This record gives sequence, C-alpha cells and structure tokens, in this order.
Amino acid sequence: MRCGTATWFVILPPLIGEMKKNRVEYFRGVLLGQLRQYARQVSDEQAAAIDAAGDGAKESADLALRDGIQELSLKLGDQDSRMIADIDQALMRIDEGSYGVCVRCGKPIDERRLEALPTARYDAACQTAIEQEKGIGTRPSL
Repeated sequence: MRCGTATWFVILPPLIGEMKKNRVEYFRGVLLGQLRQYARQVSDEQAAAIDAAGDGAKESADLALRDGIQELSLKLGDQDSRMIADIDQALMRIDEGSYGVCVRCGKPIDERRLEALPTARYDAACQTAIEQEKGIGTRPSL
C-alpha cells in the first residue's frame, strides 16, 4: 500500500428491512391493485390517475395519486376511507424505504403477515401488544 492512500468502505443500509427489491415491488403492485378497486367503486377517472402513478411517472403522478386518494376518501364511507389511508401510508413507506419494518419496534414484519395484510405497520408481536393495551380481543364473547 502506498503512503497517503486510504481505503474507504461504504456501508449501505439494508434494502427495506432486508426485503428484496422485487418483493417490495410485488407489494407495491398489490397495494396499487387494492387502491384501483376502491377507485373503481367511485369512478374510472381516479383509477386512471392511480394507473399513471403505478407506471413510474414519479412527481406529477405522485401528486395526482395524492389528489385522487383525497377525493376517494371524501366519497367513500369511514371504513373504506380508513383503508385507502392505510394503503396510502404503506405506499409512502415503500417510497421512504421503510416498508416491511415495524413502526413500533423496528423489526422486520414477516412477509406472510404482509401477504395477508399488505398495509401492516406492526409486526405480529407489536400488533398483539397494541390490541391488549386497547382491550381488543380480551373481552368475553357472547
């Protein structure tokens, strides 16, 4: 090694909680598909905006997607609006690189859980803890 030279190592962050990029894109497609279903309930116009966002047209399509999501939320009921908001948040986590990582503990969310609930923000352990704190599922059934 010559004098005055140094070797630098760059440590890259894990790819979205160690989830492979192709799996992340798979979940993006699933989420966009769910969003399209809700959009079709309202109109074909919003579905076109969502399709444009899924085609990789970034900034303007992202703005169109956000506008479409807001309009959908206004036209749908509370439960459907909550689901659209959850899908929107999951898509933002994909864009931020944090999809598939529990927002409470920072551990990876099992892909089987994401398959069942692509909008999941918490891993199973944290979800259980949250439900117990709120008293969900701890009441006796009829």
